[in-house]
Order: sequence, then structure tokens, then C-alpha cells
Amino acid sequence: MAVYYNTAKIAEIAKQYGGDEKNTGNTEVQVALLTYRIESLSAHLRANPKDHSTRRALLTMVGQRKSLLSYYAKKDIYKYRALIEKLGLRK
Repeated sequence: MAVYYNTAKIAEIAKQYGGDEKNTGNTEVQVALLTYRIESLSAHLRANPKDHSTRRALLTMVGQRKSLLSYYAKKDIYKYRALIEKLGLRK
């Protein structure tokens, strides 16, 4: 099951984490969008535990988010900690 973003949700997340609706390239916005999509896929997998292609896509996204977070931690540790707190991620 593919989860597609609608433009309103992208704009809302970008405004909340990036300051502007069109600032979707910001690392914080990318991590927030991935987190939103990961949560959606996790809910789907709880209902459909045998959907292995979605599970693989979910693991790919988790790895991508992890690499973005490690980059952001190297770039600015204080903003990284604030982002982790804001998104409610365990780290």
C-alpha cells in the first residue's frame, strides 16, 4: 500500500518544521515527512501483517530517516535534539 502525500499535508508539515510551505528540502522537514509516512505504514502493517513489500519499503524509509538524523546530529546537535523531542522519537 503506497501512502501518497496530499499537497495540503506537505504544506502543513513544511510550515510547522521548516518555517515556509515551500521549504520541503530542509532536513527537519524531510525527517518530519518521513516520520509521518512511517507512522502511516506502521498502522497499515498492524492491520496487514503479511504485506512484505510494504514492510520492506518501511525499513527503507527508517534507514533513510536514520541517515538524515545522523547527518543533522553532526551538523547541529542542539537542533537535532530539539527535533527528536518535537517528533517524539526515541533517542
